[in-house]
Amino acid sequence: MRVLVTGGGGFLGSGITNALLKKGNEVSVIGRGRYPHLPASVNRLQGDIRDSSFVNSSLENIDTVFHTAAIPGIWGQDFFSINVRGTENIISACQNNSVRKLVFTSSPSVIFGDTSLEGIDETIPYPEKYLCDYPRTKALAEKMVLQANDTNLATVAIRPHLIWGPGDPHLVPRLLEKAQKNKLVQVGDGKNKVDIIYIDNAVSAHLLACDALDGEANISGKAYFVSDGEPVVLWDWINQLLSRMGRPHISRKISYKNAMRMGAFIEGVYGLFGIKSEPPMTRFLASQLATSHYFDISRAQNDFDYEPLVSHEEGMNRLIQSLSHPED
Repeated sequence: MRVLVTGGGGFLGSGITNALLKKGNEVSVIGRGRYPHLPASVNRLQGDIRDSSFVNSSLENIDTVFHTAAIPGIWGQDFFSINVRGTENIISACQNNSVRKLVFTSSPSVIFGDTSLEGIDETIPYPEKYLCDYPRTKALAEKMVLQANDTNLATVAIRPHLIWGPGDPHLVPRLLEKAQKNKLVQVGDGKNKVDIIYIDNAVSAHLLACDALDGEANISGKAYFVSDGEPVVLWDWINQLLSRMGRPHISRKISYKNAMRMGAFIEGVYGLFGIKSEPPMTRFLASQLATSHYFDISRAQNDFDYEPLVSHEEGMNRLIQSLSHPED
């Protein structure tokens, strides 16, 4: 199978790329970097998904696309051009080149407003308002991908939440950096539960969904929550990570209400003065840190036999090993 992975040099993209190679596929990646860490057998296509002509030529003779490329974050990025226009270009190129399957990496944030989401499934509607542009643009992209599903192009959206594990360049490094600088502050009462997903589990979910697009389960045109199978108490999990790394537990706290007030104020100041750097607090960040958001993954389990390959405990052991011995 000839496969193309957008964002193939990223954390999830690299995992998918390597897994596809192990299964004997011919793999190309699109990205703005050179990605020297990828195996030599990978066909690297350096460019921008906002460039429609580049995307269109890159998808020639491609059978399947995994679209993982996106701009994450909570502030100051050009979310719309990458997450929406870029996805639009991918869909168009798939249609122009008779690509058969498109697996899109979405996010549970597409259905997050500002309240707790506890054990909800994929029937929950998109909210009317979002607290920042990242979830809003990911929702727009997801809708386009699912609406593009037809007899010629089978599409599916996978919604992993907080991907973690060895090689993670975002979640864990940021937590450890903030802890080192004594900038970690617990938001809320510390009892909120969230879903997380270990990198191997996230990769597996994408590949299982891709295979199922050829099967009888009728998963095309649908979105799927995936996770490690059970939520963690967010602040307990963070403190466990800090303990395993020899760092002190978080001692400072702020109420959810005060964090929301602070976030609204800072957003106003940053907006007024056109500050592009990431604010220390926003309403979206406060909500993510203080509310529960975990999901029912039974649709993925029933439709394409998704089950987590790696448990929380094993994943944490592997993560600590990688952080303690990075040369390995």
